[in-house]
Amino acid sequence: MSTVHVRPGEGRHHRMIDGDHIAKATVHDAGGTFEVFEVVAPAGPMAPPHISPWAGVLFLLEGRITAVVDGTSYDVEPGGLVVVPAGTPATFGVVGGSARLLVITSGDGAGRFFADFAGTVALDRPIEESMTAIRSVTSRHGVALAGG
Repeated sequence: MSTVHVRPGEGRHHRMIDGDHIAKATVHDAGGTFEVFEVVAPAGPMAPPHISPWAGVLFLLEGRITAVVDGTSYDVEPGGLVVVPAGTPATFGVVGGSARLLVITSGDGAGRFFADFAGTVALDRPIEESMTAIRSVTSRHGVALAGG
């Protein structure tokens, strides 16, 4: 493994329904693989709950969010953290203006999913009109929409 340094504002942007997912680093070493993202999210409707094959850690840097994990809601303020186990239905929504999160995911699949989603699903249409594209992307990456 080599040293990685990413300056503020740098990273690959993946604009999605629930915000801009900025890929900061993918780390591969003898202990495993994980990815690091900065997520900048506006207030708006929550993305549909989904089940990912990777675990995720959401650490709130700015703003407030409500995270829903396996049907339980958590009010998260700056400095708060929520761990989402792999295979667990989850989503989040911003309370108020906007939020900024540090997100760490296990493995290296989340970044590929975010890139595919951002390149496939139109953000200027209601979610209902984009469901065919959303289902296509989720199925390619082992992500399932909860309840459907």
